[in-house]
Amino acid sequence: MTHPESQAAPASVWPQTLVGIGVLLTGLALAFGAISISSEAGYGGVGPNFLPWLVSIVLTLCGILIIREARTGGFRELETPSGAARAYWPGFVWVSAGLLLNAALITTIGFILSCALCYLLAVQGLRRASGQASGAPRTWLIDFITGLLIAGPVFWTFTKFLAINLPGITATGWI
Repeated sequence: MTHPESQAAPASVWPQTLVGIGVLLTGLALAFGAISISSEAGYGGVGPNFLPWLVSIVLTLCGILIIREARTGGFRELETPSGAARAYWPGFVWVSAGLLLNAALITTIGFILSCALCYLLAVQGLRRASGQASGAPRTWLIDFITGLLIAGPVFWTFTKFLAINLPGITATGWI
């Protein structure tokens, strides 16, 4: 027997059911795609179709469980959503600008600088959305340096250790 306060409102059951259906259909679509992948065993006896099948099975199972949960009263112990009642569009613009500039500039200024710029703009949007002070030059500098400190090791890991080419700004491949 469930307590009335632990049940979701009836209006929220359909969106929850639709999420479950979406997860279920994604799992089934992945399974359909995995059918065409060769099952010939590779390194360690595992074939290239192992991971797609594993992900599709887990997603399908999760979709079924989400649908069951939604149809038997909704998600239980669901916390009240935090944040504003409406979207903060200026923050969305800041984050979008960061992503778009990253994509536009990555081959021009290199991976590290374009990702640091993306980080800077995204954090500015998030700071503004949460009401934090974000206009000070010191804040911008700290955010840009933090972006560099994140992007640098990622770049070097991919280029030096995994031998995956990412756009750099020097011929040496270190920046």
